[in-house]
Amino acid sequence: MLESQAKIHPASPTFVELFTPKLVTVLLEGYGWRDLRADALAGLTVAVVALPLSMAIAIASGVSPERGIYTAIAGGIMISLFGGSRFQVGGPAGAFIGLVAGVVERHGYDGLALATAMAGLILIAVALLRAGTYIKYIPYPVTVGFTAGIAVIIGASQIKELLGLHLAHEPADLVPKLIALWQVVSTIHWPTVAITVLSVALILLIQRFRPTWPAFLIAVAAAALICALFSLDVATITSRFGEMPRMLPSPALPTFSIEKLRAVAPDAVAIALLGAIESLLSAVVADGMTGRRHRSNCELGAQGLGNIASVLFGGICATGLVARTATNVRAGARSPIAGLFHSAYVLLFLLVAAPLVAYVPLAALGAVLAVVAWNMTEKEELWSLLRGQRGDAAVLLATFLLTIFVNLVTGIAVGVVMGALLFLHRMAEAVEVETGVTPTADDVADKADPKNRYDAAAAMDRDLMVFHISGAFFFGATARVLSVLERVGTPRVLVLDFADVPLIDTTAARALVAFVKKIKRSGAVVYFSSARPNVRHLLNRAGLKPPLVAFAAKASDVRAPESHERAVAT
Repeated sequence: MLESQAKIHPASPTFVELFTPKLVTVLLEGYGWRDLRADALAGLTVAVVALPLSMAIAIASGVSPERGIYTAIAGGIMISLFGGSRFQVGGPAGAFIGLVAGVVERHGYDGLALATAMAGLILIAVALLRAGTYIKYIPYPVTVGFTAGIAVIIGASQIKELLGLHLAHEPADLVPKLIALWQVVSTIHWPTVAITVLSVALILLIQRFRPTWPAFLIAVAAAALICALFSLDVATITSRFGEMPRMLPSPALPTFSIEKLRAVAPDAVAIALLGAIESLLSAVVADGMTGRRHRSNCELGAQGLGNIASVLFGGICATGLVARTATNVRAGARSPIAGLFHSAYVLLFLLVAAPLVAYVPLAALGAVLAVVAWNMTEKEELWSLLRGQRGDAAVLLATFLLTIFVNLVTGIAVGVVMGALLFLHRMAEAVEVETGVTPTADDVADKADPKNRYDAAAAMDRDLMVFHISGAFFFGATARVLSVLERVGTPRVLVLDFADVPLIDTTAARALVAFVKKIKRSGAVVYFSSARPNVRHLLNRAGLKPPLVAFAAKASDVRAPESHERAVAT
C-alpha cells in the first residue's frame, strides 16, 4: 500500500532540482550547432522587436531612452542565464510605465533604482520561500482588470508625444495628466500628428498583411527617414535627451539611505508584485505554446537577479515579457541562449549604431506604445466578463478603476480580496444538506407511484434521521449547514453522511463539536458515515471521536432506531 502511494505521490523535488536554471537543463540534454543557429536567428528577431520598444518604454516611464536599452541588456542576460523558463525574454515592460513614472516623479531615478533593487531582493526571497506557485491564485478578472488599466495608463502617457503638445511638466497620475494636457491642447503640432498617423498606419498594415516582418522597427525607421528627408521640425530622441551613449556604464550601487529606503519600500513591493505576475504569466504563455513546463520559483529568483543587475548598469525594472517571449517561440528558439543572443544584439546596436537614434521621432515611438497599449487590452475577455456574472464584473471594474485612478497595488489588492470573498460565497452556496430521501427533479405521473395508503405515522417517526452533506464544508458554509441541522429536533439517531464532503476546515469541525454536544444532551446518538480519511482525521482532532460520536462505513449500515440499543451494546 505504501509503495503504491509512493508511485502516485512522488517525492517533492529537492532545492537543487527546483532552482536549476533551464539553461543548465538544456545543456545537459545536449546542445548542437543546429540549436545554436536557431537560437541566434530567434534572438535577432526578438532584438529587432525589443529595440524600439525598450527606448519607447523608458521615455514613457520618465527616464532617458538608453536606460531601456541597458535594461534589455543587463536584465535580459540575467533572466536568460538563471531563469526557470526555456524561452523567457526579459527587459523593460510597458506594464511598469505608470508605476515607474510615479516613482521617478516622487523620488527621482535614484529612488527608482533603490526601489528596483529592493524589489529584486523581495523576488529572490519569495522564490527561496517557494511562494511563486501562489501567483496562480490571483483571480482571472483581476488580471484582465489591471491589464486593461495599465493599457489606459500607457495610452494616456503618449498623448503628449502623439500630438506634439508643449507641456513643461507632465504629471504621472492620470487625472492631473489629462487636465494638464487639455489645458495645452491648443499647442497641437500638425507635422507631429502626421508622423503619428503614418507610424500607426504602417504598423497596423504590416501586422495585418506581413505579420512576420518587424512592424515596430520598420515604422520607426520609416518615420525617421521621412523626418530627415523633409527636415520636419518634430521632437526626436536627440533633441529631447541628447546623444545616446555608445557603451554600458560602469556598474554602480544605487544611492542608499534609511530615509529613502522607507520612502520607496511600498514602490518596491509594487514592482516585485507586478514583476512576479508579468514574468510568470509570460512563462505560462510560453508553456502553452511549446508544451514545456517552467519552474516558477527558479524564474522568480532570476527576475530578482535581473532587476538588481539592471539598476547596477543604469537600467530600470526588468521582467519577462509576453510579446517578446511569444515572438521568441514563433521564431524557432530552442533554449534560453536565444534570450542571451537578444541581449547581445541590443548591446551590439548600442556599440555600433547609437548615433542613428538621433533621427528617431518621439511620435513614432509613441505610436509603437499606443499600438502596444491597444493590443494589451484583452477585449474579448473584458466584454465577456462584463456581460457575465455580476460578481466577476464587479471584481474586474474595481481592479480596473482603482488601477487607473489610485494605483496598481491598490487595484490588485482590492481585486484579490473581492475575488476571494466571491469565491468563498460561491463555495458556501454550493454546500447542500439533504435528507436521506433522494429528491426527484421532475414531476411523475400518478401511475408511477405505488397505490398504497398514506400512513401519517411514518412522517412522525423522528427516531432516525439521515442528512447528506455535499461540498466543501468550511467556515463560509458552517452557518448555513448548522441552521438546517438545528431544525431537525431531537431524533434518537442522527446520521451525517459525509460521502461527498471533499474537505473540512477547523472552524466547521469545531462548530460540529458544539452541535453534537448540544444534541447528545437530549439522549441522541450521532453517526458520521462515509467520511474520507482526511476529513475523519480533522474531525478526530477537533474532538469528534468515540464515545462522543460513532463512525459508519455507509449511512445504510446504521441500525434502525428500534434495534439501536442492541447495536450499540454489541
